[in-house]
Amino acid sequence: MLLRQLFDHETWTYTYLVADEESGEAVLIDPVLDQIARDTKLLDELQLKLVYTMDTHAHADHITASGLLRQRLGSKAVVGADAGAACADVLVSNGATVQVGGLKLEVRATPGHTSGCVTYVTADHKNAFCGDALLIRGTGRTDFQQGSAEQLYRSIHDQLFTLPDDTILWPGHDYRGLTFTTVGEEKRLNPRVGDGKTAAEFVEIMENLNLPMPKKIDVAVPANLQCGLVPPISMSGDPTPERGWAAIERTAQGTPEVTIDWVRDNSGAIRMVDVREIDEAENDGKIDGVKVIPMGTVDEASKSWDKEEPVITICRSGRRSGRVALELEKLGFKRIASMRGGMVAWQSQ
Repeated sequence: MLLRQLFDHETWTYTYLVADEESGEAVLIDPVLDQIARDTKLLDELQLKLVYTMDTHAHADHITASGLLRQRLGSKAVVGADAGAACADVLVSNGATVQVGGLKLEVRATPGHTSGCVTYVTADHKNAFCGDALLIRGTGRTDFQQGSAEQLYRSIHDQLFTLPDDTILWPGHDYRGLTFTTVGEEKRLNPRVGDGKTAAEFVEIMENLNLPMPKKIDVAVPANLQCGLVPPISMSGDPTPERGWAAIERTAQGTPEVTIDWVRDNSGAIRMVDVREIDEAENDGKIDGVKVIPMGTVDEASKSWDKEEPVITICRSGRRSGRVALELEKLGFKRIASMRGGMVAWQSQ
């Protein structure tokens, strides 16, 4: 079995690539929309075929990539039957199995963090992907999405702590740089549910956490009930930019940006527009093959562009290209980003 643990720095989310090396079939557990470029590149590099995406629950802190991966790669979306995600291709309940080449993943219902949480366990019981039900020295919260501290305690003790002590637990998040744990460790060391903690003690702990709501809950949960596919028109009637087509990061001003490395890896496959003045670009140097369209003329030139086509804007430092990217977003371009740092950063590498 091939196993890779992948990390999203913005949301502290772990995604897991699990594959049967003999058949080349693979699954992604809890894929993050904003990391779709990274994940599809890794699949391609390892020559793997994505057959399933498997979400452990309807997440409140990030948007799943399951729907977009289904559109692009033909994979099927697997979600717990009680998660409320009617968009899924396969709804699984406790005791179900998912076959991936020669690998088999067992489904264990572990509700409590949300009412639809499931854990995926390899058939040899050596690995369990437990989402937010059980974390390293912690647990998922239980104060939203039909969560229940009593139910989570039972799920952990009945479904996870009954696995062998050396079963590796792969969590959905970690906020301290830890990567995995084992059933035996958590039985002994988890301050919420381990070391003989009773259900009543666990409930009291959870009732007194007083955590703020996840920042993205109002966007993430509705999107995840649709497999991460947001509608093409927003509530205001404005076009909604597509996420997930690139490793986009937004500045404090909301400007969509990609890194120099991403541009270098994808050059030739995307439209790249240098928005400096022509003499400035010629004198200071530009990227081979990139068309120079001065900032003041981009609006007119863009009228002939396909709004579904990816566009990267470039300038000297990234300021002008960032303003152009935001303007093109307002005009309905769904795949638009500015090259972070501009030509100064490009030429320094």
